[in-house]
Amino acid sequence: MNMSRRTFLSTTAALAGAAMAPRLFAADADKRIRVSSCTIGMDGAKKAGLDGIEVNVGGAADTLNIARQQTRDDLKAQMRSTGLAISSFMMGLLNSYPLATDPRGPAWLEQSIDAARDLGAQVILVAFFGKGSLGNAKNPKKPEIDAVVERVKAAAPRAKDAGVILGLENTLSAQQNAEILDRIANPAVKIYYDVGNLTGQGYDVPAEVRFLKDRIAIFHFKDGRDYLGEGRIKFEPIRDAMLEINYKGWIVLEASHPSGNAVADNKRNAEFIRKLFMVA
Repeated sequence: MNMSRRTFLSTTAALAGAAMAPRLFAADADKRIRVSSCTIGMDGAKKAGLDGIEVNVGGAADTLNIARQQTRDDLKAQMRSTGLAISSFMMGLLNSYPLATDPRGPAWLEQSIDAARDLGAQVILVAFFGKGSLGNAKNPKKPEIDAVVERVKAAAPRAKDAGVILGLENTLSAQQNAEILDRIANPAVKIYYDVGNLTGQGYDVPAEVRFLKDRIAIFHFKDGRDYLGEGRIKFEPIRDAMLEINYKGWIVLEASHPSGNAVADNKRNAEFIRKLFMVA
């Protein structure tokens, strides 16, 4: 069959485009999702092939560890040497020293916001578990919620000016969290969504993701003691919901280390996440 020059060129271009599509998709997926971990340090994360880490702000003290200049200088040096980023901060101390009641809570928020700005961290995990729990769908703790709303609302303008998101992580439902965000009424406050914790609460995670949409700042991925994809959580429907809301950001691994090797297990879970989103 004879083929005109124009037809030949257009056909060749189409075939070339088809051949490039997997690579283009992979590049797009890489831009859409970056993988971090809160269970490993910067050097280990580099060995595991991660994009960054989540940093703990430190234990209870008038001045948080992350607020100390030397701590941040050390982290900056590690960032330069590894080429990795700090995805987020974790205020785990609030699980034992609740934001709702501890008098140091407002200062801790301010210190963390300022440090996040200095280090380029995008999100601060404001935790509400243990003693700091806000309850769940059936038993919300109204006094604690009211106190948290006031304290976070007061800190939100500082976070907004710093370009930092305060990510509330708790065991309330998506609807209850949306009501909290409505009361705070500041775009610098969103939800830190943990698919493991909230599956454990019996929530329909994909439906919650679709409901909250861009009010989700960042995700924790974990599945009990199992590797991702080998436990009870079905990650494909969660992935589909994340793609539907056009989520672009960090997925932070908070997964277990079944083999006892944090580097190897973070690498394995990160590979699962990347494959999960590349085949969507």
